[in-house]
Parts: sequence; structure tokens; C-alpha cells
Amino acid sequence: MTGSHHTPLPEGFLWGASTSAHQTEGGNTNSDWWPMEQGAAAGVGHIQEVSGDACDSYHRWREDMDLLAGLGFTDYRFSIEWARIEPAPGQFSQAAIAHYRRMVEGAHERGLRPMVTLHHFTSPRWFAERGGWAAAGSGEAFARYVEAAAPVYAEGVDHVCTINEPNMIAIMVPLLDLMLGKTEPGDHAFPTAGLPLPGEEATEALVRAHRLAVEAVKSRAPHVRTGWSVANQVSHALPGGEAAREAYLRPREDVFLEAARGDDWLGVQAYTRTLIGPDGPLPVPDDAELTLKGWEFYPGALGDALRHAAATAPGVPLIVTENGIATADDSRRVAYTAGALQAMAAAMADGADVRGYFHWSALDNYEWGSFAPTFGLIAVDRHTFARTPKPSAAWLGAAGRSRVLPTAAN
Repeated sequence: MTGSHHTPLPEGFLWGASTSAHQTEGGNTNSDWWPMEQGAAAGVGHIQEVSGDACDSYHRWREDMDLLAGLGFTDYRFSIEWARIEPAPGQFSQAAIAHYRRMVEGAHERGLRPMVTLHHFTSPRWFAERGGWAAAGSGEAFARYVEAAAPVYAEGVDHVCTINEPNMIAIMVPLLDLMLGKTEPGDHAFPTAGLPLPGEEATEALVRAHRLAVEAVKSRAPHVRTGWSVANQVSHALPGGEAAREAYLRPREDVFLEAARGDDWLGVQAYTRTLIGPDGPLPVPDDAELTLKGWEFYPGALGDALRHAAATAPGVPLIVTENGIATADDSRRVAYTAGALQAMAAAMADGADVRGYFHWSALDNYEWGSFAPTFGLIAVDRHTFARTPKPSAAWLGAAGRSRVLPTAAN
């Protein structure tokens, strides 16, 4: 299957690109990230610049969808912004709900199937100020928002993602506390390689919030297929590192994959791999090609992630909700993505039940602290907001029309 230049996509396979609200909309002033960005000028955390107007997609979403549909994509994953819909506890903006409903309808008008993500890293300021995910009642607060947002997804939406990368949210809790000034730099030990340990309270709260959100969606729209997306670490154990790999992976990934057992689908998000030695995660090898994020260029990560997810949540259909590369060289984007799709096809041939692929990202956007890491299939001028599709966009989008997986050669 991997050697074919003519691998057909299964019937009904989702073929799209992803974005998130905060990273593209601009002006998300009521979110928890906005004040952190303003305070980061003092050098706290990893924020080099503010999101500002981002890609102005709050106003230009029609153009974004026009481009994706014109390129051949059949699906579009985007998120709706909790901070816009519920600017104060229990107070809901009907205008914001209507805005996102127009996006769902606009997708259908252009022949795109919308996948709606309910939470993509950002929360309302009031939610963060009351203690965020670890605070009592966080799951109920999230479910209240999900139920209020039902007019967005109750019709014309087949797939809803409750929470994007909950494992990364749990891992980010100590960093967010630091950036919000709740703790001091010396209060945390951040590793030099690999990811920090997630907070147990936040992990339990996120799993509970997901389940409450699924109940809320199903109560208002029983037909909607619900799931969440997990950031797969693709941990490779070097000789002697097997036990360290298990200890590293379980709290950072596997508990979140296991929480998806029984869901309608599970989102897999993979970009690179993590090497694990006897003492834990290792830095990226000196001779590795690096992306603009400093990650190893490793397209095979996607296949490994799919196999691991399939083994950890057996029987749950998988959707690749994010996969891509931060690079200024679009030819490397094509090479990386071709390798990733080959790896996906091999995993499918081995029995992984993969139902769709969404590339990250549709647009060059705000990558949580900087616009420099360009993941987009479509370039965005920072001053005029003019959109310019890259060659990779036409190459990847063509598969939506042909229903055949692309390779670097075609």
C-alpha cells in the first residue's frame, strides 16, 4: 500500500485542513491567553509576540473557506471560541453563536463538511481567574457552555471535538500559572528534554469535562459523533529505555487515549518523535533536520501514533485531526506530508481504522507565542491579510478531488 502512487481514499474519508479560533481570528480579548500575551513582554514564558489581529479570520472566514474548497478539500476543522460565546459566567452572546452558525452554513454552501472543536487551548478570562480546569465545577462550567453552543452544531455537523489536546492543556497548567503571575519561576522544574508532568487534578478534571461535554452534545444533537484529540508523543525507546518510556508516556498520553474508549472517534495529532533513554527523554539528535519549531523532521511519526492509538483505544475509529510541519521551505512541507501519508496508509493496511486526515494548518497563523513557525498551506500577509496558497496546498487539496492519496512524485 505504501509503495503505490494510486492509493484510493476509503469511501466517506474526511480530507481537510485545521485551524483554531485564537490562532486565526484576532482580537480575542476576553480569552485567558490575551492578558498573558500582553504580560509576556517582560520575558515570562515562551511568548515572543502577541496574537493581535492574527489572520483576521473572524471577518475573513469566507475567503478561507473559498480557498480550501477551491483547492479540493472536502472538510474543514475549526474551533469556536468559548470566551466569545460566554464572556461572563452564565451570560451567552447570541451574536457570537450566530456568527459560528453562519460558519457552519457557509462551509456547507462551499461543499465543505465542518468539524467543530469546542475548546482549542483558550478559555474565558473568568474561567482562568476562578482557577481554570483544576477548580471545583470546571466540568459543569464547560458543559454549560457546550449546551448553550448547541445551535452551532445541532444541524449540519457530523463531528464535534470536545477538547483539543487535553494532555497538552494539563501539561501547560504550571506554565500558565507562571505566566499569570500565580507562581514564581523557581516554583517549577521544567525538563530540558521532553514534556513536563501533567497535573493530576487537571488531568482528572479534563477527562470529566470531556465526558460531561459528550453528554451535553448528545442531549441536544444525538446524531453528532463526538471525540477529542490527543497530542501523540511517538516515544521511541532506545536500548534500555523501555521502562522509562512507559513511565514517561502513561501520564502524558495514554491516560488520555484510554479516556477515549467508548467514544465515537479519537483524534490523533502527530508531528515528530521523542527519543527515550534509560534516564528519560533525550534531546533531538545533533544530525537531525529540524523544523522551525526545533522538532526533528520525522514524517513516520504519524504511522507510529496511529498504531499506538489503535492499540490503546481498541475499536475506536481514528481521525488524524492535525499533522504538519513548520517550515519556510514548501518543498519540505510536501516531502514531509508525503512521508506522513505513506505512514498513515501503512498503518491503515495493518488494520488501523482511520476515517480522515486534517492537515495543520490551513493558514500560517499564531503559534502560541510567535508567528514565525509557519505551518500553513496558505500564506497570510501580516499587514494586508492577503491569502496566498502555497504549492503544497494545491498538491494536497487535489486528493480531495481525485480521492487518491498524493505522493511527493505526483
